[in-house]
Parts: sequence; structure tokens; C-alpha cells
Amino acid sequence: MPVFKIHHITKYEYDQLVKESINEIRVLPYQCAGQEVLQQNLVVTGHPPIHTFLDYWGNNTGTFNLLAPHRELVIENKLMVRTTNPAEIEMNYTTGFAELQEETDAHLSMLELARTDLVETRKSIRDIVAAIHRPGKSIAHIVEECCHYIFRNFDYIKGITTTETTVDEILELRSGVCQDFAHVLLQILRTMKIPSRYVSGYICPNKNGMRGEGATHAWVEAWVPGYGWAGIDPTNDVWVTNKHVKLAVGRNFKDCSPSKGTFRGIAEQKLSVYVSVGYEDGKTFEELNNVRMGPGKKDTDMPANDQPQQ
Repeated sequence: MPVFKIHHITKYEYDQLVKESINEIRVLPYQCAGQEVLQQNLVVTGHPPIHTFLDYWGNNTGTFNLLAPHRELVIENKLMVRTTNPAEIEMNYTTGFAELQEETDAHLSMLELARTDLVETRKSIRDIVAAIHRPGKSIAHIVEECCHYIFRNFDYIKGITTTETTVDEILELRSGVCQDFAHVLLQILRTMKIPSRYVSGYICPNKNGMRGEGATHAWVEAWVPGYGWAGIDPTNDVWVTNKHVKLAVGRNFKDCSPSKGTFRGIAEQKLSVYVSVGYEDGKTFEELNNVRMGPGKKDTDMPANDQPQQ
């Protein structure tokens, strides 16, 4: 069972003093059978008390309030995580929509995760569905083919989208990064009434060429009857095994944003996000993203795109 050392630093810098920074963070790993946290050290500028709770989707969520005036806010998290999922999964390729209906009706939250977003390009989504869906196919096969479609027809290009980019824009660009591919896959699956959820976390495959390696990553979990939540990664066209570390789940990125909040003051913000993943063989993969943010306003929300999922 692989063990990964993850170091994640989110740094906000302001050109003027700000204060009363109230924040919500989701950098504490998701509690599930497929992973266990061996060590964790979370440090925030000013050492404010961090209150933790489980949100509606079961995510480990922390809140804190940095009252004192400051020109920098750093959220630093060090993790050692062991993943306990097998290296290869045994997927259930026998159950279909009849079994899915029975299991969905038993869970209200799954009904919510089967609702589509309003998009202008509904015909494009329906055309994709028509090309993939055939009567008699198992849910697992359909999910797999949706993932294949995105991998084959969308280009992985950094820097052309943000966390605010819509599904309509991604379909027009036919390009993006992991977060974009996850959002498109969610729309396709939900159009077919397959409950599915957005997942944020890290991909830790060492040196095998997978896209998104070492950085914050995003993928999808779909409900497969007789199996449960099955993770699938459209950026790399693979089922999720023991190389992914899960932070949060939800309807979309906004439910899983690693950090968001408000502050009092008028300032221009600069954001940098550093992530490194250390492997058992001693190698380390690291990435630094610098994001220029617009001027803030009094009592202004820190943009939800504070963490580029690339």
C-alpha cells in the first residue's frame, strides 16, 4: 500500500492591509475506506483557532477568522497519506439502469447528484449521449465510454480556462484541464440520470506520465449499482485506484474549493499555490502556480477560483 507525503501551501498576498479574513478550507483528506491519514500538520498565518466539521457532503471542513490586520495569508498543510485501494479495481459490468433506479430512489442525495446544470449547448451534450448510450449497456460501461470520449476529443491545455469557465465554454474550446473535463463528464452522466459527483484531491502516480501528476487534481465519481461510488479520471482515461488521494466531493468545484472566504479592506490580491508530492522511493514532484487576482472590495469575497485545479 503506497504512502505519499504531500505538502500544500496556499499564499495570498495583498498590496494593502486587510483584516477580519473569514475562511473555509477543505484541505483535510476525505474520510473513506480507501485512504488513511498517518500524519497531518495544518498551519495558518497568525495561528487562529481552526474549527472543523463535516459538511453536507461529508467533507472534512475547517473554518477560521484572522482578525488582525495582515498583508499575507498562508495556509500550509503537510500530509502523510496511505492509500489502501487495490492497484487494479474489479468493476461491476453487469448492472444497468433498472438496478440504478432502485438504488437511486433509496438515497435523496443521489437524486440531487443526478440533476443537470442549465447549459446553452444542450444539443451538444445530447449528441454526445446519443453517440455513447445504447440499450442494454451496463452503467460501468457507459461511464467508461463517456470518459473515453472526453479523453479522445478534448485537448489538455493549461492556462486557457479558470475555475469560472462554464461547460458551454469548455465545449466550444474542446480544451482545458482536469477541472474542466470533470465538469463536462458530470454534465454528460447526469443527462443520462447517472448520479455523479465532483472530486478534488491529488494524483500521485510517480513517473508514469499521467497528466496532473503531483498537483491538485480533479476527477469524477459515478454511482455504479452493486458497486457504489466509482472514481474515474477523464484527464487520464483511467478508473481511480490507489494513486489518487481524495480531499472533497460535491456537485461541482464550488462545493470542493480548497479555500474560500471574505476579508475586510480594499486590496489587490496575488495568489500562489505550491504542491509537492513525495514518493516512497524518495522522489518528489512539485508544482508552483501563480495566479493574478483582481482588486478586492470592502467586505469582498475571495474568489472561488483561489485554487487552480491543474
